[in-house]
Amino acid sequence: MRHHGKKYAAAAGKRDVATRYQARQAIDLVKSAAFAKFDETVEVAVRLGVDPRHADQVVRGTVVLPAGTGKTVRVLVIAQGEKAREAEQAGADFVGNEYIAKIKDNWLDFDVLIATPDQMGQLGALGRILGPRGLMPNPKAGTVTFDVGRAVKEVKAGKIEFRVDKSGNVHAAIGKVSFASEALETNFSAFMDQIVRSKPAAAKGVYVRTVAISSTMGPGVSIDTTPYR
Repeated sequence: MRHHGKKYAAAAGKRDVATRYQARQAIDLVKSAAFAKFDETVEVAVRLGVDPRHADQVVRGTVVLPAGTGKTVRVLVIAQGEKAREAEQAGADFVGNEYIAKIKDNWLDFDVLIATPDQMGQLGALGRILGPRGLMPNPKAGTVTFDVGRAVKEVKAGKIEFRVDKSGNVHAAIGKVSFASEALETNFSAFMDQIVRSKPAAAKGVYVRTVAISSTMGPGVSIDTTPYR
């Protein structure tokens, strides 16, 4: 059994475990309860009433967080010619298909990989390196596209990807503790709207079961799910 320290206990004491808070109250509580010496990430955990073992109940998607993520995202674009130039102009950190060979040698100094469809054949061989790290480009996530300029700009602006895990939970980082409450609330709303829009037709019963928000080291605060019914 893990014993939490005094700081965690003091932070946990600020919330009423039985209460489901409004989003803004929950965000304020998370901010006031954060005690780490670094700028903690604010995370949302949503439990969904879906069975991800069925393909028609898998919830996944992307959302651009209006206030950004608070972290610098290093973007690699595998493209040639005009598309490579477009990626550079949009602010990609690394551009070119010569990076395929570098990845084979286990170079992984990037956070998001975007590729044009004509380059995907070569990337297939890197599945065992990229797959487990969640770095393989995917058309559903908008990372396999000829519209590379837009894809780079969206990722840099705060686009995140989410996917339900096998227990029916979705986790996402929506910013940093140092963000203003308004900024975190806008990001939280954008994320929850997208979760609701992503409801599979095959999902039965209550879709959004529970929602909790926490900082990296802090206790979880439950949020009232009535708005998502």
